Amino acid sequence: MARTVVSSAKKSVVIGFDQPFCIIGERINPTGRKKLAAEMAAGDFSTVEKDALAQVEAGAHMLDVNAGIPLADEPAILAKTVQLVQSLTDVPLSIDSSIVAALEAGLSVYKGKALVNSVTGETERLEQVLPLVKKYGAAVVAISNDETGISEDPDVRYAVAKKIVEHAADYGIPKEDVVVDPLVMPIGALGGAGKQAFSIVRRLREELGVNTTCGASNISFGLPNRHWMNGVFLAMAAGFGMTSAILNPLHSEEMAALRACDVLLEKDAHCAKWIKVYREPAPEGAVDARAERGERRRRRGAA
Repeated sequence: MARTVVSSAKKSVVIGFDQPFCIIGERINPTGRKKLAAEMAAGDFSTVEKDALAQVEAGAHMLDVNAGIPLADEPAILAKTVQLVQSLTDVPLSIDSSIVAALEAGLSVYKGKALVNSVTGETERLEQVLPLVKKYGAAVVAISNDETGISEDPDVRYAVAKKIVEHAADYGIPKEDVVVDPLVMPIGALGGAGKQAFSIVRRLREELGVNTTCGASNISFGLPNRHWMNGVFLAMAAGFGMTSAILNPLHSEEMAALRACDVLLEKDAHCAKWIKVYREPAPEGAVDARAERGERRRRRGAA
């Protein structure tokens, strides 16, 4: 049973088949966010600070940190962002970049065991990223595409994932430290995308024995009412064995679906977390019955 352990200096998170679904907050990412990109490039991290704290408050177990800004010094900005976020919160981080130098810059200042996002199946990429993962004792997201691109055939994507896991083992990285992203395609463009994802996730769990993740919003790209679609997809994917996802925890529909999934898969004992989040507050002015009974007993004992 795969258990991927990642950590900050003070806190560990376990991604695993027997664990609650791991929510990785996606918002510290300037891609498609011009204002955030401009701020980070100028050394203004006020929005990063707000996004980090808001995502943890909303229930994120980890945060993805990306600094992909065109024409900017990505390694330096990513390292500074990692340090800043670690000073604000104790949740582990996913260090996210397509630039190897940026990954190393982030890893070099990280305190704990990070998740590296990501490596693909191209031979050159494997040879660049996997040594870094080993050097810094990190875990890694393995994305199921290679030199041939992204296949619509789930068997091909599974084979790429298996190849990455095997190459990681050659570098001394156990499969427990490889979290596979099977590449969820937009359902609006590819009608079988949901069934494909569920099929691959099940095989990755049952045959390869690895944890899985995805970019949750990919499934609903181009569709209306996206957050409901994302939430249902995530709950179904968890039922097939997906153990984590990168998403926006500020969207209540997706968070509710995943919390319900934890309850239904016996990963929330006695529904405790569900009740804590969703129990309706007592009406204003109401007296808590248990407190009232305790007070009556205290008075009788004092008499």
